Amino acid sequence: MHDGRLVPTPREFIEQLMNRVLKAGIPLWRMYIGLQLIHPELQAMGYMWRRGAKVEEIARRFGIQFTPAYIGSPMQEAREQGRKVRYRLKEITDSHHHVLNELKEAGGVDYYVVPMRIRRTGPLPVVTFATDRPTGFSDEDIGDLDRLVDLMGAVIEMHIERSVADIVAKTYLGPVVGERVLHGAIRRGEGEEINAVLWFSDLRDFTGMNERMAAVELLELLNNYLQLVGDALRAHGGEILKFIGDGVMAYFPAEDALFLPIVTGAAIGAARRLTTDIEAANEARAAGGHDPVRFGIGLHVGPVTFGNVGTEDRLDFTVIGPAVNRAARLEGLTKELGVPVLASAEFNQVCEVPMKSLGRHLLRGIADPVEVFTLPD
Repeated sequence: MHDGRLVPTPREFIEQLMNRVLKAGIPLWRMYIGLQLIHPELQAMGYMWRRGAKVEEIARRFGIQFTPAYIGSPMQEAREQGRKVRYRLKEITDSHHHVLNELKEAGGVDYYVVPMRIRRTGPLPVVTFATDRPTGFSDEDIGDLDRLVDLMGAVIEMHIERSVADIVAKTYLGPVVGERVLHGAIRRGEGEEINAVLWFSDLRDFTGMNERMAAVELLELLNNYLQLVGDALRAHGGEILKFIGDGVMAYFPAEDALFLPIVTGAAIGAARRLTTDIEAANEARAAGGHDPVRFGIGLHVGPVTFGNVGTEDRLDFTVIGPAVNRAARLEGLTKELGVPVLASAEFNQVCEVPMKSLGRHLLRGIADPVEVFTLPD
């Protein structure tokens, strides 16, 4: 309650706590706690402690509750019925859940499962304890473990709330922006000017797809496409700022002008990977009798203002400035010129990857024609 709440992660907290529990004389051999998450990919995170070993983190993906690992288990019994469960493992038979039989075979003698009471709604965290002491847990041990779960609850609840805030911020804002917001960058008008490579990409004929395709089919296509965009950006150091329907606004930060050749090269690498991945996806779509997916990418480099805009109580963390508009206009021009990637002269000037000029063209909202470049391949 005093030192434990200052330990930064659940894994470290559990490891330190269980070592103290052993020193206090409670005969623990194995302990596990399962925490429900609010996460786009995971349903829960488990922490497994075994005497003499480091705590193991076990990620549980969505659907775990429909598998034999959970159905009929003591964990399900305790969580869904909200009650404590105890099994003397020497009395277990093959008809019992396989988890109990595995514990028995590994040398376990007594197994105790306790739901943890916390304020949050939804599935409760559940803590399991096992001992290999021949006489099992004593009544005094059981009382100690009950009190221990209540004391742990205050710290575990704090870690759950931290996890929710961290995951939600990073899922909806991205890792860099999410971290900024969690550290206090939340005032309207607060921002800074940075140099960045701007990426704007869009699906071709998305409006037509909306008219021709069923909503479920379109949603699947869009998610698959956006996943490919996100994978390509992440692999080369880019970060998505926002999704605008089927459009993606992203940036590659360049803290110093010396880094611009590296950062522009990274953006080219992401564009090439996306092109390759879309080609592979289109082969699969063609085999299934579906139309190919087409896209465009606009690339520009320049200073942008990176910060909060919006109302007093509803903000958006974004980048604004002429450089953002240029990237969007370049993407729009890809449709007219029939190429998947267009970059500005400013981008080409600092990029060490050879690019091919397509001459000078008008960009919507910009008075004078500008020279644009594409990939030579």
